[in-house]
Amino acid sequence: MKKYIIPIIIIILIVGIIIISLLFKNNNNNLTKVKVAEVTHSIFYAPQYVAHALGYFEEEGLDVELLLVPGADKVASAVLSGDVQIGLCGSEATIYIYNQGQEDYLINFSALTKRDGSFIVSREKIDNFTLEDLKGKTIIGGRIGGMPEMTLEWTLKQAGIDPKTDVNIDTSIEFAAMSGAFIGGNGDFVSLFEPNALQLEKQGYGYVVASLGELGGVVPYTSYNTKKSYFDNNPEIIEKFTKAIQKGLDYVHNHNSSEIADIILDYFPDTSRDDLETIIQRYKDNDSWFETTYITEDNFNHIQEIAESAGQLDKRAPYDKLVNNKYSKNE
Repeated sequence: MKKYIIPIIIIILIVGIIIISLLFKNNNNNLTKVKVAEVTHSIFYAPQYVAHALGYFEEEGLDVELLLVPGADKVASAVLSGDVQIGLCGSEATIYIYNQGQEDYLINFSALTKRDGSFIVSREKIDNFTLEDLKGKTIIGGRIGGMPEMTLEWTLKQAGIDPKTDVNIDTSIEFAAMSGAFIGGNGDFVSLFEPNALQLEKQGYGYVVASLGELGGVVPYTSYNTKKSYFDNNPEIIEKFTKAIQKGLDYVHNHNSSEIADIILDYFPDTSRDDLETIIQRYKDNDSWFETTYITEDNFNHIQEIAESAGQLDKRAPYDKLVNNKYSKNE
């Protein structure tokens, strides 16, 4: 009899594994599929990857697929076309679309980052850097109408520097090519997101001298948006998604950079564990993430102020039309 016990146990274990697998598959099948277009794949969006890695979306009944769609204008187009249900990009894209008369416009329903996530990188080492050091120099700033370039212009103006005459802002280089262009010898300065800024430092091509986020003030720099019709017709999905993002925000505010790095390491296979922790700490030090997903009117108006200052906005869009905090808790 004993010789049959082990085979029986093995059979029971195999059957048990099969049953658990089927149950898991069925549970996944019960999840609501949601496609999210992110404007760039960046450690700057750590709370989102935390929510994804720790199963916060699944806890809310969502199967979230993250898709890279470079450029806020392209993210907005993907949402409008229905290729994705939710977009993560600068709020300025939703403003432009509303002002174009789009009937089924985009609504911002959840904030993520509260500042510009880029850093000013200098080709030469500069001790005690100030914005005055940019005068007469060329800085690769990103595309016209994009938040990094507009924030740069606004910041310069606040310091009494004319971005049109006192400096040369190169807007001809695509976002993804800015780091390579700088390495190739273009520009005296460049505005870069992480991990590109740190990589340039480590490779000896430049030095981080300032945080554009600290200089530019608080705005809903990147927020989640969806079509008005989708927001109205899918309240449960929007609410569940917002709750998951809030859990991600709570996690990054309540855990150190090392713990966060361990969670999101698999999302950045080309970045070392040590570099990842360093970058997360930089963003923590800059107070880069909102405490809650709630978008205030003052912050939304500031992003419009920045766009106006850059000459990219003829009229402001109404806050009560483009922002809906129904599923967010107020700060």
